[in-house]
Amino acid sequence: MTKQIRSLGVSLPGKPGPNNAITDVAGVSVGHHTLISGHGQLIEGEGPIRTGVTAIIPSSSDLRSVFAAGYSLNGAGELTGMHWVEESGILTGPICITNTHSVGAVHEAVIQWMNQHNLSSDMSFCLPVIGETYDGFLNDINGFHIKAEHVIKALDSASPGKVAQGNVGGGTGMICHQFKGGIGTSSRQVIIDRTDYTLGALVQANYGLRSDLAINGVPVGSEITDLMPTMHLGEKGSIIVIIACDAPLLPHQLKRLARRVPMGMAKVGSYAGNLSGDIFIAFSTANTVAGGAPLIDLQMLPNQQIEPLFKATVEATEEAILNALTAAETMTGINGTTVHQLPHDRVRGLVGKYGR
Repeated sequence: MTKQIRSLGVSLPGKPGPNNAITDVAGVSVGHHTLISGHGQLIEGEGPIRTGVTAIIPSSSDLRSVFAAGYSLNGAGELTGMHWVEESGILTGPICITNTHSVGAVHEAVIQWMNQHNLSSDMSFCLPVIGETYDGFLNDINGFHIKAEHVIKALDSASPGKVAQGNVGGGTGMICHQFKGGIGTSSRQVIIDRTDYTLGALVQANYGLRSDLAINGVPVGSEITDLMPTMHLGEKGSIIVIIACDAPLLPHQLKRLARRVPMGMAKVGSYAGNLSGDIFIAFSTANTVAGGAPLIDLQMLPNQQIEPLFKATVEATEEAILNALTAAETMTGINGTTVHQLPHDRVRGLVGKYGR
């Protein structure tokens, strides 16, 4: 079972859903495909390989269009399809995350998958949303090992319920605060005007310096100064964050959620470095947008009622990053580069020391 930060005795604010995952938002499913093979010196095109693909499907299998919006805190990265999301306020189809140099392969494979399943949008073209972070410190990134079959396996394996975290899917070769990083997720349940809503976050965490790492206010990074990667790493990483909710929000309100993501990142120790690609998308499953309908009835929470969702976004983002760190395991990749996992027992001790 995937370890989460709460299993280390860390007490975080807010009420998670039953899976503490983005899949607590009804209809949302997640799938991974992971590629790990080879050891030793880098031979471009052969390995070692430490990479993969993660797929997030926002709604049930018919892939109904939903409202969405994005936000870029620092743009040294890519999240394709966002021009149209921003223009239309609509997301159609899955979101996939992979390594920086495999965006093209994943983009093409998602279109193939949608066509094969007759899930293309009402338009005659598809603009998939594909995010990336750089795994080239551990992975043969220029070997282009991600193929269409791997993307399709990730999409076909997407399911609700528990979500594998850490060294899986797109997060396989990622590094966070100079510990092993990767995929993490968390959720929050809130009540607004006597109605229950769920919000979830999923991150591909690949950023940060050790000295900045904080866990619920505990300066873990300054306390644990050993277990550093065997290769020097500066703040050159990135993070992709996906926020999902079932509250009836319109695109401009979803952008407001996306803009709260950096507050959760900052609590863990991000300052959005110059070469960090910190890019986010938020969507709501509450309203579906049927193409060709002459008139669409919508629901919308008034702005004065959405503050609990702002707080939930901050909390879920923070915990998703911490879950990525907790779930990830030590990995050795190209040229013998080793990145260590977060030492769980030492974190427990520090939590006790600081009374958190």
